[in-house]
Amino acid sequence: MSQNNNSKKLFLSTDGGARGNPGPAALGFVITDESGSVLVERGRYLGETTNNVAEYSALIDGLATALELGATDMVIKMDSELIVKQMSGEYKIKQPHLQELAKEVRVLLSQFTTYKFEHVLREFNKAADAQVNIAIDEALGK
Repeated sequence: MSQNNNSKKLFLSTDGGARGNPGPAALGFVITDESGSVLVERGRYLGETTNNVAEYSALIDGLATALELGATDMVIKMDSELIVKQMSGEYKIKQPHLQELAKEVRVLLSQFTTYKFEHVLREFNKAADAQVNIAIDEALGK
């Protein structure tokens, strides 16, 4: 695939988690370039919410950060099969609050030239998961 000089392909790994569901929750994401160098690693505590809200929040924060970095092409890796399938249209999004979050994601996605979702197994998403746990532990004083 040829790329013009103005394109910038980045890789986004995201994760969200709640201890309890709902419970204390956080998002985490890692953005890397094509060589695998980490550009951004971030976690953010969300307060009491559900796992799915945390997963969508991680995707939103990660995509917004990738846009700030000048990304034009995205590969998005998530261990949430539900969200990958909801974003690809395979699954309907029934809950109104998740529909709103999905709308935010679509607005962000529309700003990229290309994007692709990849479902990955949890063991291949450890860096983003670590950001989630660090943020929750810090918020809970652990």
